[in-house]
Amino acid sequence: MHNRVVTSVRPHQDKMKEQSERCGTEVITDTVSLLDLSTQPFKYTTEFGSETHTADAVVIATGASARRLHLPGEDKYWQRGISACAVCDGAVPIFRNKPLIVVGGGDSAAEEALFLTKYGSHVTVLVRRDKLRASKTMANRLLSNPKVTVRFSTQPVEVRGGDDGLMNALVTKNSETSVEEVLEANGLFYAIGHDPATSLVKGQLETDVDGYIVTKPGTTLTAVEGVSPLAMFRTRNIDKQSRVRVG
Repeated sequence: MHNRVVTSVRPHQDKMKEQSERCGTEVITDTVSLLDLSTQPFKYTTEFGSETHTADAVVIATGASARRLHLPGEDKYWQRGISACAVCDGAVPIFRNKPLIVVGGGDSAAEEALFLTKYGSHVTVLVRRDKLRASKTMANRLLSNPKVTVRFSTQPVEVRGGDDGLMNALVTKNSETSVEEVLEANGLFYAIGHDPATSLVKGQLETDVDGYIVTKPGTTLTAVEGVSPLAMFRTRNIDKQSRVRVG
């Protein structure tokens, strides 16, 4: 059996890559640009290659990208105060002992806000609705934390920054009163969900309303035999990548 993996490998994955290679896997750093699942063996081409390759089995691990709000100032201060991953970026020096804001009302938002209390001076959570969607346990932990303030029925409107090129304030708006307020904030973290990167298999595999690949209950099997999405594909925000395994 010969394994072939086409992937974008990040530094922290080196050990996994080395282990895979010891087991005989060929790793190619490239991006799959076209995947044809209409016939077997499946066919695929890569962004930097002109040849068409074949595979008897395909594991979809294209990941998902964090949703953004596209606020005025968002592009300017993205990664200069704005992030979609508190665990990834929360310990960065520009956030230490500074006021931080998390947008979202679910478990992920609650978890990220609680995590950020380790680093920020105070964390404000903006919830679009008048109540949290988080589980009762997580909601109680969030609301009882002295370093957290939850603002309900509140949405971010505009990101502002200083002469140093970093974010330093967020304009918010109360959806019930329409009152706008400028909050001091050196960090803005989005926790409003992810959009799966499934364009590669669009029209070839069944997807749900959110774009995730539909599998048979209790399995990773799809309607196309030999094609399966990894569990991490549905749950983690990872770089867009495709792994093709040939047996």
